[in-house]
Amino acid sequence: MIGDRSRALEPAMDRLTFFAIDTGAARAIQRGGPDAYGQQPTKVVSDGDGMPCRHCMKNIEAGEDYLILAWRPFPSHQPFAETGPIFLHARECEAMEPGPQVPDVLHQSSRYLLRGYGRDDRIVYGSGKVVPQPRIEAYARELFQDPAIAYVHVRSATNNCYQARIERA
Repeated sequence: MIGDRSRALEPAMDRLTFFAIDTGAARAIQRGGPDAYGQQPTKVVSDGDGMPCRHCMKNIEAGEDYLILAWRPFPSHQPFAETGPIFLHARECEAMEPGPQVPDVLHQSSRYLLRGYGRDDRIVYGSGKVVPQPRIEAYARELFQDPAIAYVHVRSATNNCYQARIERA
């Protein structure tokens, strides 16, 4: 019981919320809109091997159509606004509800790059670190101890592809 009570008293900054990409942005692309480079996404058929949709945060099953596109998870162009490839269901899929749990799709790899960003959408230097998958939450909490960090990106440790965004709850 003591553990339950102490958990209720945790500071709010210890609580995390994981976010997929915005539904409006996903729908615009799924309905034929351009990617971050103004190009049409490439449509491919999944072989079922490690193609995580960044909107529903589920693996794209074998035989399903998906899109490969350039994604920039920032509100404007600036030197720290990284752009990279992501996968998205070609069909309109349901959005992953933002929540405190590490999305299941982030259990597909053994490690991820986590990096903190400030309110100005610029990298907070020294915050980037490749962590084992089970340490995603712990390292995000460590990053949020720094008041300069407004949010954290989870990226592929091997290809730097954007996976998800984490904010303080």
